[in-house]
Amino acid sequence: MVRAGVVTREAYDRAAAIQQRDGGSLVATLVQDGAADEGRLTAFVAERFGLEEVSLKPSDVDAAAFGLLPLPLLEKRGLLPFARAGSVLDVAVSDPTDLGAIDEVRFMTGHDVRTFVARPSAIRQMIEQRSGSPVRGREETSTTAAAPKPRAPVSTDAAGDAPVVAVVDSLMRDAVARGASDIHVEPYEDSVRVRFRIDGILQEVMTPPHEMKQALTSRIKVMAGLDIAEHRLPQDGRLKLAAGGGEVDVRVSVLPTRFGEKAVLRLLHRSDLVTSLDRLGLEGPDRERFAEAMRKPAGMILLTGPTGSGKSTTLYGMLSELNRPGVNISTAEDPVEYHLAGINQVQTHGEIGLSFAACLRAFLRQDPDILMVGEIRDAETARIAVNAALTGHLVLTTLHTNDAPSSVHRLLDMGVEPYLIASAITMVAAQRLLRRVCDGCKVRTALQPGMLTAPRRGAQEVGDAEGYHGAGCPECHHTGYRGRVAIYEVMTLSDDLRGMILRGGSVVELKAAAMERGMRTLRQAAVRKVRQGVTSIEEALRVTEPDPAEARAVSPAPVRAG
Repeated sequence: MVRAGVVTREAYDRAAAIQQRDGGSLVATLVQDGAADEGRLTAFVAERFGLEEVSLKPSDVDAAAFGLLPLPLLEKRGLLPFARAGSVLDVAVSDPTDLGAIDEVRFMTGHDVRTFVARPSAIRQMIEQRSGSPVRGREETSTTAAAPKPRAPVSTDAAGDAPVVAVVDSLMRDAVARGASDIHVEPYEDSVRVRFRIDGILQEVMTPPHEMKQALTSRIKVMAGLDIAEHRLPQDGRLKLAAGGGEVDVRVSVLPTRFGEKAVLRLLHRSDLVTSLDRLGLEGPDRERFAEAMRKPAGMILLTGPTGSGKSTTLYGMLSELNRPGVNISTAEDPVEYHLAGINQVQTHGEIGLSFAACLRAFLRQDPDILMVGEIRDAETARIAVNAALTGHLVLTTLHTNDAPSSVHRLLDMGVEPYLIASAITMVAAQRLLRRVCDGCKVRTALQPGMLTAPRRGAQEVGDAEGYHGAGCPECHHTGYRGRVAIYEVMTLSDDLRGMILRGGSVVELKAAAMERGMRTLRQAAVRKVRQGVTSIEEALRVTEPDPAEARAVSPAPVRAG
């Protein structure tokens, strides 16, 4: 728009800031602020996106089509359903880049949507004429302007109503198509929000009518085999979804909140099961360190990182490579996310006493070669796992720490003796996931020395080179990213590191010593992916923290008064 002279850069930036704050359509915001001529702007948008421009008249708006969607949604999103032919719904919008609005219409109506462009004033005028009330302004729609009208209660019997079934089914299909890992259905006092977690980031995809709140959750509970009458306690269930020519396992968690039950659905795509560590992004010396540790007949391999950092995926990749007819592999998991042929997988049940520690004790009576423990959560599990690693078994497990050296002190805090840790651990790998720059909209960008040397960013240089960022396209839903890649900080325990553990060395000392022996930190691994054009500098900064020694080398910026 700026290049075409439709708006000035200053006007665009001001309108974009207002839209970011208050929501709504960017095109409508530009018009309301007098930043652009409405007719010229609408014609430009229609031509740019290859859409037909319509000049709406009262006779053009079909009452049945208009009544398919609630009035607050039309006002908030600036859209108008004006005609329907079979399963196709014609919708006029002022801003076709608002893909969330189109998705919301598709979800709520179950129709295929054909998009047209219209002037914001024409859309507003038609909504006012059909509803008999003025469209609320930006300030009113961004807050609760008046007390909400009383709403009729929704019976749980509504879980089987055709519109609810269509919305939930469409929601799940779209989540699979977009590669989402989780679906969040969140009830609030006067609204319901649905978000997808795509490539690790939550994105809002629709806001169903508040009246559907209970029915949506009830439908999900019915599908997952949960107690539809229980609203006071958390519940967990599973279901299978046929989509994309395959089958997706869905893990369902329902939690009672102040304004209703929140449902989170974890989508486990069987096609995503990793059968080789090479697919995860392991390369060079780090890949060889993994291979060397896995070749050892005994010892402990620890994976560390926060929830959602890909530890389970790496564990499954390791198990797939270790799975041979000549070895006995047993796993204790909570939950069992993927089923692996030839491996004895046990689902833990803490409420009946089948904990990780109980599973480990039982495994040791089952003639095992390789053991996998989903997570070390307590001192008992830690001690049994360490003892198993010292008595001729290869033990794979995870721990929650920020980096590899910190895992040693986490085990010490659990009461494991230093000499046991030094003897048992073979390798520790910290892990994170970076979003990949979308191949469909990659744009070159210059990487200047010092891009990571700003205050509180660490002193790791990227060098004078070229990198990439995503401009945004339909393939990545205009996020600039598509898919993720893992980065690792791999620490193998050499004799001198074992001695440092026995002497009570600090985390900083362990990390410095490991780096001298070739360990690449998470920040350094992220910078490598930036140089390779796999991810962006912004993503590297978002996911990784500066190394302690580097952070101390950077002086803080002076604080300016006011």
